[in-house]
Amino acid sequence: STISKNSLKASLLQLDCHFTWTLLEQDVDLDDLEETIVNQIKFFIESNLTNYNLLSYICHLKNSNEEALRNLQKAEEVVQKHHPDEIARRSLVTWGNYAWIYYHMKQYEEAQTYVSKVENICKKLSNTAHCKTQFPEVYAEQGWALLRFGGKNFEKAKNCFENALKNEPDNADFHAGYATALYRLEGLTCPCSEETSSTIEALKQAVELNPRDTCLMALLALKLQDLEQVDEGERYIEEAMQKTPDLPYFLRYAAKFYRRKGELCKAVKILKKALEVTPNSSFLHHQLGICYRGKVLQWRKTRNSPQDQVENFIQLAIFHLKIMADQKTKFIAAHIDLAGMYALGKRYEEAEKIFQELFHRNNLSYREKQQLYFSYGNFQRFNMKSESKAIQYYIEGLKIEKDSYGRHKCNEAVQSLLQQKFERGLGDARDFATLGLVHTLNGEKQEAIECYEKAIALDCNNEEYQNALFELRLSI
Repeated sequence: STISKNSLKASLLQLDCHFTWTLLEQDVDLDDLEETIVNQIKFFIESNLTNYNLLSYICHLKNSNEEALRNLQKAEEVVQKHHPDEIARRSLVTWGNYAWIYYHMKQYEEAQTYVSKVENICKKLSNTAHCKTQFPEVYAEQGWALLRFGGKNFEKAKNCFENALKNEPDNADFHAGYATALYRLEGLTCPCSEETSSTIEALKQAVELNPRDTCLMALLALKLQDLEQVDEGERYIEEAMQKTPDLPYFLRYAAKFYRRKGELCKAVKILKKALEVTPNSSFLHHQLGICYRGKVLQWRKTRNSPQDQVENFIQLAIFHLKIMADQKTKFIAAHIDLAGMYALGKRYEEAEKIFQELFHRNNLSYREKQQLYFSYGNFQRFNMKSESKAIQYYIEGLKIEKDSYGRHKCNEAVQSLLQQKFERGLGDARDFATLGLVHTLNGEKQEAIECYEKAIALDCNNEEYQNALFELRLSI
Protein backbone atom coordinates (compact mmCIF):
# COMPACT_ATOMS: atom_id res chain seq x y z
CA SER A 1 0.00 0.00 0.00
CA THR A 2 1.15 3.57 -0.68
CA ILE A 3 0.99 4.66 2.95
CA SER A 4 3.45 1.99 3.99
CA LYS A 5 5.54 2.91 0.95
CA ASN A 6 5.74 6.54 2.07
CA SER A 7 6.55 5.71 5.66
CA LEU A 8 9.10 3.21 4.37
CA LYS A 9 10.76 5.94 2.31
CA ALA A 10 10.94 8.15 5.41
CA SER A 11 12.61 5.34 7.37
CA LEU A 12 15.04 4.63 4.53
CA LEU A 13 16.21 8.24 4.52
CA GLN A 14 17.13 7.84 8.20
CA LEU A 15 19.51 4.96 7.44
CA ASP A 16 23.22 5.48 7.25
CA CYS A 17 24.50 3.88 4.06
CA HIS A 18 25.70 4.62 0.54
CA PHE A 19 22.22 5.65 -0.58
CA THR A 20 22.07 8.50 1.96
CA TRP A 21 25.65 9.80 1.65
CA THR A 22 25.11 11.89 -1.53
CA LEU A 23 27.56 9.89 -3.64
CA LEU A 24 26.69 11.30 -7.05
CA GLU A 25 27.04 9.38 -10.27
CA GLN A 26 28.03 12.48 -12.22
CA ASP A 27 31.18 12.94 -10.11
CA VAL A 28 32.84 9.69 -11.22
CA ASP A 29 33.25 7.24 -14.07
CA LEU A 30 31.29 4.25 -12.86
CA ASP A 31 33.01 1.67 -15.09
CA ASP A 32 36.44 2.85 -14.06
CA LEU A 33 35.47 2.94 -10.39
CA GLU A 34 34.00 -0.54 -10.61
CA GLU A 35 37.21 -1.85 -12.16
CA THR A 36 39.24 -0.22 -9.37
CA ILE A 37 37.12 -1.76 -6.61
CA VAL A 38 37.14 -5.23 -8.18
CA ASN A 39 40.95 -5.05 -8.39
CA GLN A 40 41.24 -3.88 -4.82
CA ILE A 41 39.13 -6.78 -3.58
CA LYS A 42 41.82 -9.05 -5.02
CA PHE A 43 44.68 -7.25 -3.28
CA PHE A 44 43.34 -5.87 0.01
CA ILE A 45 41.58 -8.61 1.91
CA GLU A 46 41.11 -6.64 5.14
CA SER A 47 39.11 -3.79 3.59
CA ASN A 48 36.79 -6.03 1.61
CA LEU A 49 33.72 -5.29 3.71
CA THR A 50 33.95 -1.64 2.66
CA ASN A 51 34.66 -2.63 -0.94
CA TYR A 52 31.74 -5.08 -1.30
CA ASN A 53 29.31 -2.55 0.19
CA LEU A 54 30.51 0.14 -2.21
CA LEU A 55 30.42 -2.28 -5.13
CA SER A 56 26.78 -3.09 -4.35
CA TYR A 57 25.96 0.63 -4.63
CA ILE A 58 27.87 0.96 -7.92
CA CYS A 59 26.01 -2.08 -9.30
CA HIS A 60 22.73 -0.44 -8.32
CA LEU A 61 23.74 2.78 -10.14
CA LYS A 62 24.48 0.64 -13.19
CA ASN A 63 20.98 -0.87 -12.95
CA SER A 64 22.04 -4.37 -11.92
CA ASN A 65 20.30 -4.81 -8.59
CA GLU A 66 20.69 -8.61 -8.63
CA GLU A 67 24.45 -8.16 -8.83
CA ALA A 68 24.20 -5.58 -6.04
CA LEU A 69 22.51 -8.13 -3.78
CA ARG A 70 25.23 -10.69 -4.53
CA ASN A 71 27.89 -8.23 -3.37
CA LEU A 72 25.97 -7.58 -0.15
CA GLN A 73 25.94 -11.34 0.50
CA LYS A 74 29.71 -11.32 0.09
CA ALA A 75 29.94 -8.41 2.53
CA GLU A 76 27.96 -10.48 5.06
CA GLU A 77 30.32 -13.40 4.58
CA VAL A 78 33.30 -11.13 5.28
CA VAL A 79 31.69 -9.95 8.54
CA GLN A 80 30.93 -13.50 9.68
CA LYS A 81 34.50 -14.55 8.95
CA HIS A 82 36.43 -11.56 10.29
CA HIS A 83 34.12 -10.04 12.94
CA PRO A 84 32.06 -12.93 14.35
CA ASP A 85 31.69 -11.12 17.71
CA GLU A 86 30.39 -7.86 16.23
CA ILE A 87 28.10 -9.00 13.44
CA ALA A 88 25.33 -6.53 14.28
CA ARG A 89 27.26 -3.27 14.38
CA ARG A 90 29.55 -4.26 11.50
CA SER A 91 26.50 -4.97 9.31
CA LEU A 92 24.68 -1.65 9.69
CA VAL A 93 25.80 -0.26 6.31
CA THR A 94 25.27 -3.59 4.53
CA TRP A 95 21.74 -3.92 5.89
CA GLY A 96 20.98 -0.29 5.04
CA ASN A 97 22.05 -0.95 1.45
CA TYR A 98 19.90 -4.13 1.39
CA ALA A 99 16.87 -2.10 2.47
CA TRP A 100 17.39 0.49 -0.28
CA ILE A 101 18.01 -2.04 -3.03
CA TYR A 102 14.89 -4.05 -2.13
CA TYR A 103 12.95 -0.78 -2.08
CA HIS A 104 14.16 0.01 -5.61
CA MET A 105 13.18 -3.52 -6.67
CA LYS A 106 9.68 -2.77 -5.26
CA GLN A 107 10.08 -5.60 -2.72
CA TYR A 108 8.77 -3.45 0.10
CA GLU A 109 8.38 -6.17 2.72
CA GLU A 110 12.01 -7.25 2.39
CA ALA A 111 13.04 -3.60 2.54
CA GLN A 112 11.02 -3.12 5.72
CA THR A 113 12.63 -6.21 7.27
CA TYR A 114 16.09 -4.69 6.86
CA VAL A 115 14.96 -1.26 8.08
CA SER A 116 13.63 -2.92 11.24
CA LYS A 117 16.84 -4.90 11.65
CA VAL A 118 18.91 -1.70 11.61
CA GLU A 119 16.52 0.16 13.92
CA ASN A 120 16.59 -2.69 16.45
CA ILE A 121 20.38 -2.77 16.49
CA CYS A 122 20.49 1.00 16.98
CA LYS A 123 18.06 0.79 19.88
CA LYS A 124 20.15 -1.94 21.43
CA LEU A 125 23.55 -0.30 20.89
CA SER A 126 22.74 3.35 21.45
CA ASN A 127 19.23 3.59 22.96
CA THR A 128 17.80 5.35 19.92
CA ALA A 129 16.12 3.99 16.81
CA HIS A 130 17.61 6.79 14.71
CA CYS A 131 20.83 5.52 13.30
CA LYS A 132 22.40 8.60 11.75
CA THR A 133 26.09 7.78 12.29
CA GLN A 134 27.02 7.37 15.85
CA PHE A 135 29.30 4.44 15.12
CA PRO A 136 32.92 5.05 14.26
CA GLU A 137 33.04 2.15 11.74
CA VAL A 138 30.16 3.72 9.86
CA TYR A 139 31.86 7.12 9.80
CA ALA A 140 35.01 5.47 8.45
CA GLU A 141 33.10 3.57 5.79
CA GLN A 142 31.44 6.79 4.70
CA GLY A 143 34.86 8.45 4.58
CA TRP A 144 36.32 5.77 2.30
CA ALA A 145 33.27 5.96 0.02
CA LEU A 146 33.53 9.76 -0.24
CA LEU A 147 37.23 9.52 -1.14
CA ARG A 148 36.20 7.38 -4.11
CA PHE A 149 33.65 9.88 -5.42
CA GLY A 150 35.87 12.71 -6.58
CA GLY A 151 37.64 15.78 -5.24
CA LYS A 152 34.57 17.72 -4.17
CA ASN A 153 34.00 15.08 -1.46
CA PHE A 154 37.50 15.01 0.07
CA GLU A 155 36.75 17.62 2.73
CA LYS A 156 33.66 15.70 3.86
CA ALA A 157 35.71 12.50 3.91
CA LYS A 158 38.29 14.11 6.19
CA ASN A 159 35.51 15.13 8.60
CA CYS A 160 34.17 11.57 8.65
CA PHE A 161 37.54 10.16 9.68
CA GLU A 162 37.90 12.91 12.31
CA ASN A 163 34.56 11.84 13.78
CA ALA A 164 35.58 8.19 13.76
CA LEU A 165 38.85 9.04 15.55
CA LYS A 166 37.00 10.97 18.27
CA ASN A 167 35.53 7.67 19.38
CA GLU A 168 38.57 5.48 18.77
CA PRO A 169 41.73 7.62 18.76
CA ASP A 170 44.08 4.65 18.31
CA ASN A 171 42.32 2.87 15.44
CA ALA A 172 44.88 2.20 12.69
CA ASP A 173 42.31 2.06 9.88
CA PHE A 174 40.78 5.42 10.86
CA HIS A 175 44.25 6.99 10.96
CA ALA A 176 44.97 5.58 7.51
CA GLY A 177 41.75 7.14 6.18
CA TYR A 178 42.39 10.49 7.83
CA ALA A 179 45.96 10.68 6.50
CA THR A 180 44.83 9.65 3.00
CA ALA A 181 42.10 12.32 3.01
CA LEU A 182 44.60 15.01 4.04
CA TYR A 183 47.01 13.88 1.32
CA ARG A 184 44.27 13.99 -1.33
CA LEU A 185 42.98 17.38 -0.19
CA GLU A 186 46.44 18.86 -0.36
CA GLY A 187 46.89 17.49 -3.86
CA LEU A 188 43.93 19.64 -4.90
CA THR A 189 45.27 22.93 -3.55
CA CYS A 190 49.00 23.56 -3.61
CA PRO A 191 51.61 20.84 -3.70
CA CYS A 192 53.61 22.65 -1.06
CA SER A 193 51.76 24.64 1.56
CA GLU A 194 51.61 25.16 5.29
CA GLU A 195 49.29 22.14 5.51
CA THR A 196 52.10 19.85 4.35
CA SER A 197 53.53 19.43 7.85
CA SER A 198 50.20 18.31 9.33
CA THR A 199 49.78 15.84 6.46
CA ILE A 200 53.26 14.45 7.12
CA GLU A 201 52.47 14.14 10.83
CA ALA A 202 49.23 12.28 10.07
CA LEU A 203 50.97 9.95 7.58
CA LYS A 204 53.81 9.19 10.01
CA GLN A 205 51.32 8.33 12.72
CA ALA A 206 49.32 6.14 10.33
CA VAL A 207 52.46 4.32 9.15
CA GLU A 208 53.49 3.64 12.76
CA LEU A 209 50.07 2.12 13.47
CA ASN A 210 49.94 0.33 10.07
CA PRO A 211 53.50 -0.82 9.36
CA ARG A 212 52.18 -3.30 6.75
CA ASP A 213 50.45 -0.60 4.71
CA THR A 214 53.01 0.15 2.02
CA CYS A 215 50.67 2.53 0.17
CA LEU A 216 50.72 4.84 3.19
CA MET A 217 54.52 4.58 3.27
CA ALA A 218 54.64 5.62 -0.37
CA LEU A 219 52.32 8.61 0.21
CA LEU A 220 54.58 9.67 3.08
CA ALA A 221 57.62 9.36 0.80
CA LEU A 222 55.96 11.58 -1.83
CA LYS A 223 55.12 14.22 0.79
CA LEU A 224 58.70 14.19 2.09
CA GLN A 225 59.82 14.59 -1.51
CA ASP A 226 57.60 17.70 -1.79
CA LEU A 227 59.57 19.15 1.12
CA GLU A 228 62.85 18.17 -0.58
CA GLN A 229 63.58 15.52 2.05
CA VAL A 230 64.24 13.09 -0.80
CA ASP A 231 66.63 10.73 1.00
CA GLU A 232 64.26 10.15 3.89
CA GLY A 233 61.45 9.61 1.38
CA GLU A 234 63.50 7.11 -0.58
CA ARG A 235 64.20 5.09 2.59
CA TYR A 236 60.45 4.57 2.99
CA ILE A 237 60.10 3.56 -0.68
CA GLU A 238 62.94 1.03 -0.40
CA GLU A 239 61.56 -0.45 2.83
CA ALA A 240 58.11 -0.76 1.27
CA MET A 241 59.62 -2.34 -1.87
CA GLN A 242 61.01 -5.10 0.37
CA LYS A 243 57.58 -5.69 1.90
CA THR A 244 55.34 -5.67 -1.19
CA PRO A 245 57.43 -5.91 -4.37
CA ASP A 246 54.39 -6.89 -6.47
CA LEU A 247 51.55 -4.76 -5.12
CA PRO A 248 50.39 -2.53 -8.01
CA TYR A 249 48.95 0.14 -5.70
CA PHE A 250 52.30 0.60 -4.01
CA LEU A 251 54.30 0.32 -7.24
CA ARG A 252 52.43 3.16 -8.93
CA TYR A 253 53.41 5.56 -6.13
CA ALA A 254 56.99 4.27 -6.09
CA ALA A 255 57.16 4.97 -9.83
CA LYS A 256 55.83 8.49 -9.26
CA PHE A 257 58.56 9.04 -6.66
CA TYR A 258 61.34 8.02 -9.08
CA ARG A 259 59.78 9.94 -11.97
CA ARG A 260 59.77 13.14 -9.92
CA LYS A 261 63.35 12.38 -8.84
CA GLY A 262 64.27 12.34 -12.54
CA GLU A 263 64.97 8.58 -12.71
CA LEU A 264 62.63 8.01 -15.64
CA CYS A 265 63.95 4.63 -16.76
CA LYS A 266 63.51 3.22 -13.27
CA ALA A 267 59.98 4.67 -13.09
CA VAL A 268 59.00 3.16 -16.46
CA LYS A 269 60.34 -0.26 -15.41
CA ILE A 270 58.28 -0.20 -12.18
CA LEU A 271 55.13 0.90 -14.03
CA LYS A 272 55.46 -1.86 -16.62
CA LYS A 273 55.77 -4.39 -13.80
CA ALA A 274 52.60 -3.03 -12.20
CA LEU A 275 50.76 -3.08 -15.56
CA GLU A 276 51.40 -6.82 -15.84
CA VAL A 277 49.31 -7.26 -12.67
CA THR A 278 46.55 -4.71 -13.41
CA PRO A 279 46.67 -4.16 -17.20
CA ASN A 280 43.68 -1.81 -17.33
CA SER A 281 44.71 0.57 -14.59
CA SER A 282 44.14 4.08 -15.94
CA PHE A 283 46.42 5.52 -13.23
CA LEU A 284 49.35 3.42 -14.48
CA HIS A 285 48.77 4.49 -18.08
CA HIS A 286 48.64 8.12 -16.99
CA GLN A 287 51.92 7.81 -15.11
CA LEU A 288 53.58 6.04 -18.06
CA GLY A 289 52.39 8.80 -20.36
CA ILE A 290 53.94 11.42 -18.08
CA CYS A 291 57.21 9.45 -17.93
CA TYR A 292 57.44 9.30 -21.72
CA ARG A 293 56.64 13.00 -21.89
CA GLY A 294 59.57 13.54 -19.51
CA LYS A 295 61.79 11.54 -21.85
CA VAL A 296 60.69 13.69 -24.81
CA LEU A 297 61.66 16.83 -22.88
CA GLN A 298 65.00 15.28 -21.80
CA TRP A 299 65.89 14.28 -25.36
CA ARG A 300 64.85 17.67 -26.71
CA LYS A 301 67.48 19.28 -24.48
CA THR A 302 70.22 16.98 -25.76
CA ARG A 303 71.96 18.27 -28.87
CA ASN A 304 71.75 16.04 -31.92
CA SER A 305 69.25 13.70 -30.31
CA PRO A 306 67.97 11.15 -32.85
CA GLN A 307 64.66 12.46 -34.14
CA ASP A 308 63.08 9.03 -34.56
CA GLN A 309 63.75 8.29 -30.88
CA VAL A 310 61.98 11.51 -29.84
CA GLU A 311 59.09 10.69 -32.19
CA ASN A 312 58.82 7.24 -30.65
CA PHE A 313 58.56 8.69 -27.14
CA ILE A 314 55.92 11.18 -28.31
CA GLN A 315 53.85 8.31 -29.79
CA LEU A 316 54.18 6.27 -26.59
CA ALA A 317 53.19 9.20 -24.40
CA ILE A 318 50.11 9.93 -26.53
CA PHE A 319 49.17 6.22 -26.58
CA HIS A 320 49.18 5.90 -22.77
CA LEU A 321 47.60 9.29 -22.02
CA LYS A 322 44.84 8.53 -24.50
CA ILE A 323 43.97 5.29 -22.66
CA MET A 324 43.70 7.29 -19.44
CA ALA A 325 41.56 10.03 -21.00
CA ASP A 326 39.21 7.49 -22.62
CA GLN A 327 38.77 5.58 -19.37
CA LYS A 328 38.42 8.57 -17.08
CA THR A 329 36.27 11.00 -18.99
CA LYS A 330 35.77 13.12 -15.85
CA PHE A 331 39.45 13.38 -14.91
CA ILE A 332 40.21 16.78 -16.44
CA ALA A 333 43.97 16.71 -15.73
CA ALA A 334 44.39 13.64 -17.95
CA HIS A 335 42.70 15.40 -20.87
CA ILE A 336 44.83 18.50 -20.37
CA ASP A 337 47.95 16.31 -20.32
CA LEU A 338 46.86 14.63 -23.55
CA ALA A 339 46.23 17.98 -25.24
CA GLY A 340 49.66 19.19 -24.11
CA MET A 341 51.23 16.05 -25.55
CA TYR A 342 49.54 16.57 -28.93
CA ALA A 343 50.94 20.10 -28.84
CA LEU A 344 54.46 18.79 -28.11
CA GLY A 345 54.09 16.51 -31.12
CA LYS A 346 52.99 19.55 -33.20
CA ARG A 347 49.52 18.00 -33.67
CA TYR A 348 47.89 21.35 -32.91
CA GLU A 349 44.42 20.65 -34.31
CA GLU A 350 44.00 17.62 -32.06
CA ALA A 351 45.17 19.63 -29.06
CA GLU A 352 42.77 22.47 -29.88
CA LYS A 353 39.90 20.00 -30.23
CA ILE A 354 40.46 18.63 -26.71
CA PHE A 355 40.74 22.11 -25.19
CA GLN A 356 37.51 23.24 -26.87
CA GLU A 357 35.67 20.13 -25.69
CA LEU A 358 36.78 20.88 -22.11
CA PHE A 359 35.72 24.54 -22.39
CA HIS A 360 32.24 23.37 -23.38
CA ARG A 361 31.75 21.22 -20.30
CA ASN A 362 29.45 22.79 -17.76
CA ASN A 363 30.32 20.79 -14.66
CA LEU A 364 33.97 21.73 -14.07
CA SER A 365 35.01 22.77 -10.57
CA TYR A 366 36.67 26.18 -10.15
CA ARG A 367 40.04 24.41 -9.70
CA GLU A 368 39.60 22.51 -12.95
CA LYS A 369 38.62 25.71 -14.78
CA GLN A 370 41.69 27.56 -13.47
CA GLN A 371 43.94 24.66 -14.50
CA LEU A 372 42.32 24.64 -17.94
CA TYR A 373 42.79 28.41 -18.47
CA PHE A 374 46.43 28.12 -17.42
CA SER A 375 47.15 25.20 -19.76
CA TYR A 376 45.34 26.76 -22.70
CA GLY A 377 47.15 30.04 -22.06
CA ASN A 378 50.43 28.12 -22.28
CA PHE A 379 49.27 26.47 -25.50
CA GLN A 380 48.55 29.90 -27.04
CA ARG A 381 51.81 31.35 -25.77
CA PHE A 382 54.31 28.61 -26.58
CA ASN A 383 52.69 26.65 -29.41
CA MET A 384 50.47 29.19 -31.20
CA LYS A 385 52.90 32.06 -30.44
CA SER A 386 50.04 34.38 -29.48
CA GLU A 387 50.99 36.34 -26.36
CA SER A 388 47.81 38.39 -26.43
CA LYS A 389 45.59 35.31 -26.36
CA ALA A 390 47.75 33.73 -23.66
CA ILE A 391 47.30 36.82 -21.48
CA GLN A 392 43.56 36.75 -22.08
CA TYR A 393 43.26 33.15 -20.81
CA TYR A 394 45.59 33.57 -17.83
CA ILE A 395 43.39 36.48 -16.74
CA GLU A 396 40.23 34.35 -17.12
CA GLY A 397 41.84 31.99 -14.61
CA LEU A 398 42.58 34.88 -12.25
CA LYS A 399 39.02 36.17 -12.46
CA ILE A 400 37.88 33.08 -10.55
CA GLU A 401 38.93 34.56 -7.23
CA LYS A 402 39.28 31.31 -5.30
CA ASP A 403 42.75 30.22 -4.42
CA SER A 404 44.21 27.13 -6.09
CA TYR A 405 47.40 25.89 -7.69
CA GLY A 406 46.00 26.72 -11.14
CA ARG A 407 45.20 30.32 -10.17
CA HIS A 408 48.65 30.71 -8.67
CA LYS A 409 50.19 29.51 -11.98
CA CYS A 410 47.99 31.88 -14.05
CA ASN A 411 49.14 34.76 -11.86
CA GLU A 412 52.83 33.88 -12.22
CA ALA A 413 52.55 33.36 -15.96
CA VAL A 414 50.74 36.60 -16.81
CA GLN A 415 53.03 38.71 -14.63
CA SER A 416 56.23 37.21 -16.06
CA LEU A 417 54.92 37.60 -19.62
CA LEU A 418 54.10 41.28 -19.09
CA GLN A 419 57.40 41.86 -17.27
CA GLN A 420 59.26 40.44 -20.28
CA LYS A 421 57.42 42.83 -22.59
CA PHE A 422 58.34 45.81 -20.41
CA GLU A 423 61.98 44.71 -20.24
CA ARG A 424 62.13 44.42 -24.02
CA GLY A 425 60.71 47.94 -24.21
CA LEU A 426 57.57 46.64 -25.95
CA GLY A 427 55.03 47.38 -23.20
CA ASP A 428 52.24 49.78 -24.23
CA ALA A 429 49.29 51.38 -22.43
CA ARG A 430 47.19 48.24 -22.85
CA ASP A 431 49.90 46.15 -21.13
CA PHE A 432 50.10 48.49 -18.14
CA ALA A 433 46.31 48.43 -17.86
CA THR A 434 46.35 44.63 -18.04
CA LEU A 435 48.90 44.49 -15.22
CA GLY A 436 46.65 46.90 -13.33
CA LEU A 437 43.77 44.46 -13.74
CA VAL A 438 45.98 41.59 -12.52
CA HIS A 439 46.87 43.55 -9.36
CA THR A 440 43.21 44.46 -8.86
CA LEU A 441 42.17 40.78 -9.09
CA ASN A 442 44.87 39.96 -6.53
CA GLY A 443 43.60 42.66 -4.16
CA GLU A 444 46.80 44.74 -4.57
CA LYS A 445 45.14 48.12 -5.00
CA GLN A 446 48.16 50.41 -4.62
CA GLU A 447 50.12 48.53 -7.31
CA ALA A 448 47.01 48.53 -9.52
CA ILE A 449 46.68 52.34 -9.21
CA GLU A 450 50.30 52.85 -10.27
CA CYS A 451 49.78 50.65 -13.34
CA TYR A 452 46.64 52.47 -14.45
CA GLU A 453 48.42 55.82 -13.98
CA LYS A 454 51.18 54.61 -16.32
CA ALA A 455 48.58 53.39 -18.81
CA ILE A 456 46.80 56.77 -18.78
CA ALA A 457 50.13 58.60 -19.20
CA LEU A 458 50.58 56.64 -22.45
CA ASP A 459 46.94 56.88 -23.60
CA CYS A 460 45.40 59.89 -21.89
CA ASN A 461 41.91 59.79 -23.41
CA ASN A 462 41.12 56.17 -22.62
CA GLU A 463 37.87 56.15 -20.64
CA GLU A 464 38.18 52.49 -19.65
CA TYR A 465 41.49 53.13 -17.85
CA GLN A 466 40.16 56.32 -16.24
CA ASN A 467 37.09 54.52 -14.91
CA ALA A 468 39.19 51.68 -13.52
CA LEU A 469 41.47 54.16 -11.76
CA PHE A 470 38.50 56.13 -10.39
CA GLU A 471 36.89 52.97 -8.98
CA LEU A 472 40.15 51.88 -7.37
CA ARG A 473 40.66 55.25 -5.64
CA LEU A 474 37.09 55.16 -4.39
CA SER A 475 37.58 51.71 -2.91
CA ILE A 476 40.64 52.59 -0.84
